Amino acid sequence: MKLASLKSGGRDGTLVVVSRDLQSHVEVPGIAPTLQQALDDWGNTAPRLNAVFEELTAGERDDALRLDFTALASPLPRAYEFVDGSAYLPHVERVRKARGAEVPASFYEDPLMYQATSAGFLGPRDDIPVTSEDYGIDFEAEIVVVTDDVPMATSELAAGEHIQLIGLVNDVSLRNLIPPELAKGFGFLHSKPRSALSPVLATPDELGGAWRDNTLHRPLRSWLNGEWFGEPEAGLDMQFNFAQLVAHAAKTRPLAAGTIVGSGTIANQDESRGASCLAERRMLEIIADGKPTTPFMRFGDTVRIDMVDDEGRSIFGAIEQRIVPHG
Repeated sequence: MKLASLKSGGRDGTLVVVSRDLQSHVEVPGIAPTLQQALDDWGNTAPRLNAVFEELTAGERDDALRLDFTALASPLPRAYEFVDGSAYLPHVERVRKARGAEVPASFYEDPLMYQATSAGFLGPRDDIPVTSEDYGIDFEAEIVVVTDDVPMATSELAAGEHIQLIGLVNDVSLRNLIPPELAKGFGFLHSKPRSALSPVLATPDELGGAWRDNTLHRPLRSWLNGEWFGEPEAGLDMQFNFAQLVAHAAKTRPLAAGTIVGSGTIANQDESRGASCLAERRMLEIIADGKPTTPFMRFGDTVRIDMVDDEGRSIFGAIEQRIVPHG
């Protein structure tokens, strides 16, 4: 099934079930008013939500309404926790190579992960407000999973069973603020503003054979100012699958229902597939020419991120955003 949240209804939005073709939706207040509340009681709410989804997709709901993507918040407008990994080592390797540094051996055995911003997500069609272009504005096309309650020290095998929903994220980064923050040794803060999730999240069964081995096997496409930017295959070159990422996040603490776990920037060894962020393209330019030529985003620039099925139909709906000055 596919789920989304309307902006109306308060800070956590209003949960809606969305048809498979992303054309219609229906509210389900009798099951759960918000997605977070549905996840809190997932064992009971999921079968009922799925029954509504089947009726809606079959055209059997008289209360169905046309889906307006501009009326959508992120499916989880805010979450208790968002942890983001860096599971695609081609991305890590290029960034390190451009700096003249080797990838530490531990990166191949132990996932790299940070605590991301989750107090509020931008809607999938919302503008991205930034104070200054000097911050080095970048998009990052990634995949996320959402869990139910995950016990502490969950095994990798068990962790996969806790993945209940899958979607996309534009993990906005302010690149020029990252080096001084990392130099302090406490990680990201100012360099990671609010991100945006895809219009809908889908259950693993909705993805068919594209979801296997706790990995999503589809190209993730992105466009910058209407021009193709990249479409790396998400099923290739992923050093750590999502079960491994969830288990890593839960190593010393339980994860609450509604926890979002990100893949990190999608990247392939095959450079012809393009990139999923400006920083990576700039790293390739540094490696090839000694300096970057691609600028970071400026006010008025747009980004589009989407994933389609074998028939070319959008699976999660597209993230479409524009950079605007704050204030």
